[in-house]
Amino acid sequence: MADLSVQPKRRKIPALLWLLIAIIVLVIILLLQRSCYNTGYSSNTADTSTTVGATSPNTPNNDTTVAGRTPGADDWDDLEKNAPSAAYEEVTDQSIGVRGNDNYGVYDLGNNILFDLNSSTLRKEAGQKLTQIAASINKRFKGGEVRIYGFADSTGSTSYNKQLAEQRAAAVRTWLATNGGIDSGRISLHPIGEGRPVATNSTAAGREQNRRVEIIARKP
Repeated sequence: MADLSVQPKRRKIPALLWLLIAIIVLVIILLLQRSCYNTGYSSNTADTSTTVGATSPNTPNNDTTVAGRTPGADDWDDLEKNAPSAAYEEVTDQSIGVRGNDNYGVYDLGNNILFDLNSSTLRKEAGQKLTQIAASINKRFKGGEVRIYGFADSTGSTSYNKQLAEQRAAAVRTWLATNGGIDSGRISLHPIGEGRPVATNSTAAGREQNRRVEIIARKP
């Protein structure tokens, strides 16, 4: 009598299970890619900065390389922009707000002090204010990085406000480099526009406070 060998039947994996496995693998790959992209970026990438020397509102919102710093690396995260007021003996003009400590200084000026309405041309009397600020920076933070932040109120379009804030910050940078003895290579522009209001935009007094320029300097 002949031997009969019975081979066990192989189970076929359902097509639905293969599809489920493929989806899981794809999700894992996407998560790994997202993790790689997020590595190395600063937590305050909401701040926009423009390349030194550029004043176009279409400039990409990339971090600027200033004084050898690497693009994307921002060690200003610990800077307390809301620090208590500071008293610098060289800054006697009462219209200049000063905050900070021994490591950095924040010089705050209203746009109405520096510019006429909707203008990015510095007023003649603005030079007196900027002279004191430049002297203070050269005395306390000489050789360090300087950042100029331009702010606006919410009147007008967002793009216009940011463009005007950038043009005004650029005008201040040009003055500091030309007349203040500060290396332009250490000055970067950071036009914020109508973002970060310090007061309500629903009143004229609040809007006036939001129209401002901040010059921040720190030790090298």
